[in-house]
Amino acid sequence: MLDVASIFLSVALLMFLAYRGISVLVLAPMLALFAVFMSGGEAFLAHYTQIFMVKLGDFATIYFPLFLLSAIFGKIMENSGYAASIADRISEKIGAEKAVLAIVLSCSVLTYGGVSLFVVVFAVYPIAVELFRKSDTPKKLMPAAIAIGSFTYTMTAVPGSPAIPNVIPCQYFGTNPFAAPGLGTVTAVISFIFSMMWMNRRVKALKQAGEGYGDHCDNLMPASREKLPDFRVAIIPIVIVILMNYLCVNYIFPNIDTSYLQNEKYGTTDIRTVAGNWGIIVAVFFASIFILAAAWKKTDIIRCINSGASESLAPIFNTASVVGYGAVINSLAGFAVVRDWILTVSHGNPLVSGSVATSILSAITGSASGGMSIALESLGAKYLEMANAAGINPEALHRIVAVASGSLDILPHNGAIITLLAICGLSHKESYSDIFTGALIGPTVAAVIAVGLAVIFGSF
Repeated sequence: MLDVASIFLSVALLMFLAYRGISVLVLAPMLALFAVFMSGGEAFLAHYTQIFMVKLGDFATIYFPLFLLSAIFGKIMENSGYAASIADRISEKIGAEKAVLAIVLSCSVLTYGGVSLFVVVFAVYPIAVELFRKSDTPKKLMPAAIAIGSFTYTMTAVPGSPAIPNVIPCQYFGTNPFAAPGLGTVTAVISFIFSMMWMNRRVKALKQAGEGYGDHCDNLMPASREKLPDFRVAIIPIVIVILMNYLCVNYIFPNIDTSYLQNEKYGTTDIRTVAGNWGIIVAVFFASIFILAAAWKKTDIIRCINSGASESLAPIFNTASVVGYGAVINSLAGFAVVRDWILTVSHGNPLVSGSVATSILSAITGSASGGMSIALESLGAKYLEMANAAGINPEALHRIVAVASGSLDILPHNGAIITLLAICGLSHKESYSDIFTGALIGPTVAAVIAVGLAVIFGSF
């Protein structure tokens, strides 16, 4: 029991202390080793150097180019005036007073288009600053708006989403990303409505209390507003990111000779493993090049590069530290006990069991894809067998598991949340309560309703 208690105590302390404003760079290794110590202290230093640091390094190795290019892309968007141009058009069409809705929809379009959530955060942040300032909307609501549009329904519920949590179930259930389109769409709508009702209520309450955007250091590059770029030009880099990523992943990379990846010096891998990361790198690079070519006179290129490079470091290492923490927790004997217990919950119905197991494991690991992977690796084949025996369409199982993964994962130790807050320059204490209600409670309510609908009506 002590092994299990040590894990829950460690996770609870991580969430509490992160909320209190202590850096996760310090918290993650300390509390990972605290859990090891409480579990008996076996191979104490080995857990730190051979598990925590190795997994931190693995994540940084794979994703640092993405963070670096995304941060530079965001700076170029700011300094060139492209972000301001997009913000002006959005406020004109939707209404400057609806800054939250504008950011939620903008993030939704980008993430559904296949743009990595990390790219979205970097790219949308300067646009959000412009809109929130213009409408005098409290900045502390900005992370929640971005999280709702990027980390919830477009990642798990909307049919056809290229996000990892919507792709992982395919290999276990023989489905595709468009599985159970009706169920997914209904779930997405419920999640969106709940979240926006909360956010609109918060905006109204804060403004009535006299709270506005506030005095913040936004870390934005200066941009001339005398003559902003035409919106039709400013939106091209965003289109390039979506279109180039799609073309690379679906047409370019699969049709070129990448057999060299089997070579040991390249990690003995294949194009399917690296295509997603490569696609985003290529897409963001060419989108940045487009802006520099089109607006080089207005852009301080050296300053954008240096500023973006510096500001990419905190987000990548914050997120990587949480990944290292999760790896240590996953290696403990107590985690196997927790996992095995969770996976037996409501074993008679794979829809209920799958949703409960995936959501709880995602909460513990602070990762939608991580929790789902553990659940499906352990019992994916069993769930499929149970579904077939009960006459349940595997598409319903796919959609329920995907939606469940994006419910309880948005806890304070979630890597994406830590990255988002770092980029926005805000703390858990300032903004997490709205993230919790808008991006966790809303999707969780939607997930519960989705399970009910799937049990009653099956896949549709």
